[in-house]
Amino acid sequence: MFEIVKAGGWLMLPIIAASILALAIILERFWTLRRARIIPHGLLESIVKQLKAGELNAERLQAIESASPLGQILATGLRNRNRTHELMKERIEESGRQVVHELECYLNTLGTIAAVSPLLGLLGTVFGMIQVFSVITSVGVGNPHILAGGIAKALITTAAGLSVAIPTLVFHRYFRGLVEKLTVEMEDQAVRLADTLRGMKNARSAGTGAQK
Repeated sequence: MFEIVKAGGWLMLPIIAASILALAIILERFWTLRRARIIPHGLLESIVKQLKAGELNAERLQAIESASPLGQILATGLRNRNRTHELMKERIEESGRQVVHELECYLNTLGTIAAVSPLLGLLGTVFGMIQVFSVITSVGVGNPHILAGGIAKALITTAAGLSVAIPTLVFHRYFRGLVEKLTVEMEDQAVRLADTLRGMKNARSAGTGAQK
């Protein structure tokens, strides 16, 4: 393996560094973007139950907010439940944009690696062919060993760049789709909470009006 890296020349170093960084990001995103962590099962139902029972105090609200990205969005809605429905939805949307931005963390870097890696390989190919033609110009084609070194550098860097770029691009697309799917689910949960809060507010208003 070391001989292959050595034959590829100095451009193998940034390609290897890109592969290590890509692997680290992929593993981190797999851990961070777990659905159970982003959208805990039964969170909305638990919140509504506590809210109706009058058990949702400031301490529990803080715990909900810090426990998960969905909890952060729902806690924003709960904190603004006494405001107008439109203002509450606006605050929820602002919180949602912040959460989505955090979910997309490092994905741009992953996409950049997928785009740059084959270019690094192509650059190695160019350098390798330059070396080949320089040898041909200097000593002709009588020394196949020297010619083979330049051709090997061209092929190795190209293969290395593509080997990094292809899986990185696949995972980049996968994580993009996963974030979009999680975003849609969180939006649905937030809308359901907003509708529940509006229904409870209307019920209180109707009760107050009936007493008068």
